[in-house]
Parts: sequence; structure tokens; C-alpha cells
Amino acid sequence: MMQQNPKTPTRRQGGFTLIELMIVVAIIGILAAIAIPQYQDYVARSQATSALASIRGVQTAAEEAVIRGRKPVLSDKGDTDATDEVDVGIRSDSLDLGTISLDAPADMANGTYNLEMTFDRQANPGLSATSKNKLGLYRDKDGRWECKGTIPEKFLPQNCKESS
Repeated sequence: MMQQNPKTPTRRQGGFTLIELMIVVAIIGILAAIAIPQYQDYVARSQATSALASIRGVQTAAEEAVIRGRKPVLSDKGDTDATDEVDVGIRSDSLDLGTISLDAPADMANGTYNLEMTFDRQANPGLSATSKNKLGLYRDKDGRWECKGTIPEKFLPQNCKESS
């Protein structure tokens, strides 16, 4: 019979125990539970900011039409001299996030306009899950534009919060 040398240590197999692996999985699960809602909020804020940027482009064309004494419209008609309407360069359904609407008064002297983005199902659920799903620029008769939204306050773009 062979005797073991007392000076040679016995080799133990390395690796993780089951409890160590379960702890790691639990930590990853907790981090994911915190991170996923934060990421969804970040996406909703970025989509709202993108929508406001799109509306701002239409705002410039609409304001120019008002200054020229013509009515801004969302269409594909184009700017013609035969009509008192001016195409502001975008169709109402041309955005992935939702639909842009431009409500202009029949009476041009009134000068109030509502330029809104209504978010649809392709947008983040935080923006489109409820009936409160609009972000817009509103012009008063004095020519001042105000940014407002019916989306949750935490998703409003920063420059919209400052003007409210």
C-alpha cells in the first residue's frame, strides 16, 4: 500500500457553489428591475424631445405664413399664389411617433394656432398609453408661442417645462 505524503496538499476542485451563483443571479435581477424602467423613461423623454424638434420646424414655416398673411396648412398642395394657404412642408401623418395637427382659425386676424403632436402606439407606452398623449406649441393672438403637453410632466422636454 502506498501512503500519502503528509506534505502534499489535497487538491480541491475550484468553482462556484450553488448559493454563490444564486446570489449573483439575484443581484443581476435586482439591477435589471431598476434599470429597465429607467431606460424606458429615458426613451420616452428622448421621443418627446424629438417630437418637439419636429414641431418646431413646422412652427417656423407656420409663423412665416402668418407674417405673409396666409393660412398655414399641413398638406402636399405646395405653396401656390392661387390660394391663401401655405404648405408648411410636412404631412400630418409623416412621422413615426405620431400625428401632427395644425389648427388654424378661419379668421386670419385672430392669429391663434395649435400645433400638436399626438403620440401613437409606436411611441413609448409612457407617451401613448393614455388619452393624455399630446405635446404642442400654441400661438396666441399676440404672436407668442407656448409649449405645453398633456404627457406626464417627467417626459416633457426641458425647454417646454421652462416656458410653462
